[in-house]
This record gives sequence, structure tokens and C-alpha cells, in this order.
Amino acid sequence: MNTWPVELTLDNCIKCTICVTACPVAAVTDRFPGPKYEGPQGARFRHAGQPAPDLSVDYCSGCRVCNMVCPTGVKIAEINARARAFMVERGRFSRRTRLRNNLLARPETLGRWGHRVAPLANALLHNRWARLVAHVVLGIDRRAPLPTLAGERFTAWFRGRAAPLPAGERRVVYFHGCSTEYYEPRVGRAAVRVLEANGFEVIVPPQGCCGLPLLSNGEFGAARAYYRENVRRLVEYARQGYAIVGTSTSCTLTLKEEAPELLDIHDDDARLLAAHTFDLSEFLLALDDRGELRADMGPVPGTVLYHAPCQYRAHRLGAPSLELLRRIPELDVIESRADCCGIAGTYGFKREKYEIAMRVGRPLFDHVRESGVSLVACDSETCRWQIVHATGVQAVHPVELLAKAYGVE
Repeated sequence: MNTWPVELTLDNCIKCTICVTACPVAAVTDRFPGPKYEGPQGARFRHAGQPAPDLSVDYCSGCRVCNMVCPTGVKIAEINARARAFMVERGRFSRRTRLRNNLLARPETLGRWGHRVAPLANALLHNRWARLVAHVVLGIDRRAPLPTLAGERFTAWFRGRAAPLPAGERRVVYFHGCSTEYYEPRVGRAAVRVLEANGFEVIVPPQGCCGLPLLSNGEFGAARAYYRENVRRLVEYARQGYAIVGTSTSCTLTLKEEAPELLDIHDDDARLLAAHTFDLSEFLLALDDRGELRADMGPVPGTVLYHAPCQYRAHRLGAPSLELLRRIPELDVIESRADCCGIAGTYGFKREKYEIAMRVGRPLFDHVRESGVSLVACDSETCRWQIVHATGVQAVHPVELLAKAYGVE
């Protein structure tokens, strides 16, 4: 885990503008002049105590494509995230914008309260008149792919099932994230069953939102509280040597890298938690490398297009989900050619950014349609919602296909 402040990387910028040519947002709108200008170039002025950045930096989606292509390792997306937080601190956003951003950035709170009245909440979330009011009053675009609350929370299912301790008594901690808890419990069920099929007892401790939506919206104070609370709840498992795995790549990478870097939290507990946190596919592939992953997968006939979320690729994990999917007999896997779906967490839900997000994602949507597939696999929940919204094609987490191959779906 890098312990240097991200701003110190700006001096590595050689002004080659490779990041500008690769930026999917700058390619589709003039509202964002590009990563170089808003990132290292703008940060030099901010570092010198000059006035706060203009609002164009808020059009950075945080996709981290710029980080991936930068030949000198400048943390451009993180510099932009810090700039957004600086603007929040200085009151550069209107009260309505901050209210909207804070509502979108608290999926745990929305899910917890909404689930108590799920039928009513779902009716409001998908009622065109309610959506129009949210569009006009709050700036949440009426066309954005808001998810549907599930009938049962993941943790309720987990507590209520009969699950004997698997042979071997190996244990792993599962960080389910807000989307699995409230909107897609099927992903958590598949993850638990795949881990159990490979001989693990799965532990699901109390946990909260990872805080990434708050970080992405510049609300660093609230994000710090979320992150600290998760460290407190999870670090004891890390001390015992347990791996902490998650099915939301955004959540696991926030625990591993994003929160410590952006919030400058590098104490022993944060380091220990980061060292023991893994994306589920990363964890399973490591088992396979050691010859510990069950190889007796059954056939899953068909074709799936796999799209790796941009943040997943930017954090240097390789393509573990793609490699695992290619191990499933009779499953033909097409790899996505696109960089980004455009949604970028809460970015594409905002009225002023919805069309930008759709234009950014167009290469992916076109690829899905041209491939003729009826199923897409993707590791990020918001990416899945965006893909379904734009193409009408069903989207699943890769672990759901692994569960099917193991016969434990």
C-alpha cells in the first residue's frame, strides 16, 4: 500500500497528454478539459494556495483510465478526488447538489430504511412522476438505472440457512457490500455457496458501507467515519489470519487502497486490513494457483460477454474473473473491448452527467449488441445495472456462473 500523499506524484507528470487522449469523459464532452489539466496541472496551483479549482473537475468520473495509461505513475484520478473534496470543504457546491450527492452516496442508509417498506420504496423508485420530481428537485436523472430492493436481505438469508461447518474447517470472511445486502442478495448466496463448495466456512460479521460513494462525491469526513468503523469491525479477523473477500470490486478496493490513500490513513490496522482483503475472483484464482480450487466444474453451455470494470483493471489485479470463467466447460467467453460503462458509481445518476455517462458507455453497449449475447458478466453492481439499462441484456456477477458450474446455484 502506497503511503505517499497522492499529490506528490504530480511532479512525475511529463505533460505527454496520453491521459487526455485516453480519457473517456473528455472524448465525449467539453465540460471536462482532461485529466492532465484538472489533475497534475491544476494541483500545482492548488498546492501553491491558489483559489479552489473550477467546477469542471467534478466532471471527472474517477474511472482511472488515466492512471492506467500514465507512463510515469501520476495518481491523476486521486488528485481529482482530493480537489472535489477541497471544493466541498470550501462550499463550492450548492446545497441542493450536496443534498443530492449525499443521498446517492449513502446506499446503506437508503437500503436499510427503504427495505422496511420495500414495496412502497420500489414503487416510488420506478414511478415516472416520482422520478420526474427527483429529476427536477434533486437533480437525480429520471432515466438513470435505479436498482430494485430485493424481497429479502442477504444477511437475513445467511442467518436463516442451515450450513454445517465444511470439512477442513478453513474459514474466510465475506464482505458483502450494500448492493448485495439490499438489491442483489443472489450474488452473496452464490459467493457463499462457491466458497463452501471449496471447503470454507464463511463468516459474515457486522459491516457497513465501504464509503467509496462518499469519497467519490468529496464527502471525505463521512467517508472517514465509515472506513474507520469497518476497520474496527474487521481487523481482528485479519489478525487471526483470515482472508476478507468481497464480490463488489469497489468495496474491496476501497478497503485495500482507495480509502487509505485518499484519507491518508496508514496506521497498522489499516495496513493489516488491506493486506488481508481480496476480491473474490482474485482469492479463488490464488487457490487455483496453489492447486486448492475444485476443478470438477460442470458444463454451462452458452456464450457470455465479460466486461471488467474500469476500476478493477486500474488496480492491477489482472483478469482473475475472466480466467475463472474460461475454466467453465462449454462456456464461450467473449472479452469486452470497451474501457468503461460510463456509470462510475453515482456519476451517471446525476442529471448533468447522465448523457455523458451514456456516451462514455456506448462502445460497450454497441459491443454487447453486436456480439448477440443474451448474458453479460461483470464484477461491479452499478456497471451491471448500467449494462441492463442501456442494452436490455441480462447481467450477472461471474460468481453466479461459477455457482452454476459447481451445481450449487
